[in-house]
Amino acid sequence: MLTMTNVSKTYRTDTVQTHALRDFSLGIDEGDFVAVTGPSGSGKTTFLNIAGLLETFDGGSYELDGRSVANLPDHELSKLRNEKIGFIFQNFNLIPDLSVFDNVDVPLRYRGFGAGERKRRIDDALQRVGLSGRSKHLPSQLSGGQQQRVGIARALAGEPRFLLADEPTGNLDSQMAQGVMELLEEINATGTTIVMVTHDPELAIRAKHEVKLRDGVVQAGETP
Repeated sequence: MLTMTNVSKTYRTDTVQTHALRDFSLGIDEGDFVAVTGPSGSGKTTFLNIAGLLETFDGGSYELDGRSVANLPDHELSKLRNEKIGFIFQNFNLIPDLSVFDNVDVPLRYRGFGAGERKRRIDDALQRVGLSGRSKHLPSQLSGGQQQRVGIARALAGEPRFLLADEPTGNLDSQMAQGVMELLEEINATGTTIVMVTHDPELAIRAKHEVKLRDGVVQAGETP
């Protein structure tokens, strides 16, 4: 369960204040699949960064699995993020000189898992995304769709409760995008909550709910 109530976020420079989120309220239930849409500058990325505990907020409240995150120290936020949240990026964010296996392994090493547990998680994740036979390949030897599947496997290996996807099909052609979307639907069907930012209306309607943002607020009637 992810609940934000009256969250606000303002970016300030010497001369300009930009209100990225204004009294932003949104609740996402466990097992949901929510597509977040809206024009550039509507607050989508800010929302996703706050949801992923990558940014703080100025006002309001945010509870993740019933726990308020507002006043947690950095080490507690990092622990919560590593245990509960997986990230999928538009640009894949793979390390080019590491194999598929080692790319998925990197965040598991940071979490301190032993070699046997890491291998179990990596093998399971690569099997789920259909890349068991490509574990020794480099990213440059894969198609864009396959690289994104590696990114998804990397997130899944952490066994997160929530997957946050930032334009996961933005750098893919339509056929590859459909394949990635089908994979996300399969992952959601197993109980993982997914929040996906997208500009593609055809993909947004395949989520269980669509939330439209404009000027840092949820549009009326769009809250799940």
